[in-house]
Amino acid sequence: MDMPKPTAEHQKLERLTGTWKGTETMYPSEWSPNETKADGLTVSRMALGGFGVVTDYEQSVGGQTVFSGHGIYTIEHETNEVLLYWFDSMGSGIGTFRGRWSDDTLMLHSHSPMMGQMRLVYEFRSDGTLASSMLRSPDNATWSTVFDGVYTRSA
Repeated sequence: MDMPKPTAEHQKLERLTGTWKGTETMYPSEWSPNETKADGLTVSRMALGGFGVVTDYEQSVGGQTVFSGHGIYTIEHETNEVLLYWFDSMGSGIGTFRGRWSDDTLMLHSHSPMMGQMRLVYEFRSDGTLASSMLRSPDNATWSTVFDGVYTRSA
């Protein structure tokens, strides 16, 4: 029996790999009443024989880590959707995001009791930067931006 091989959809995940550094804007929310500028650092690598990407994220303000997360991206065999399994320092357990690529943009959706509906967007720009944002909605109709940022791959 031949071992399975990563598909073209798995290979697209390689765009996420590397060390990404950037500046983020956190918008007012119930966790922070004021807009905050932060530094974001993501380190991601291919894993699982090319079937996934493992990622670690840290957000810092004034040199102090204020949030961290760990994720695993893969492709769901039946639907060809990108899946992101996410764990973070909010302590809310596992978050599951799913979505698809549209050209240079990856859009993932999730729902959790703490955050409601969420939309996570990665846009790979022609200048080599990555723009990312997260939006949330209590009703899937009215959306507010949780954060946005622009990152540069350094490795």
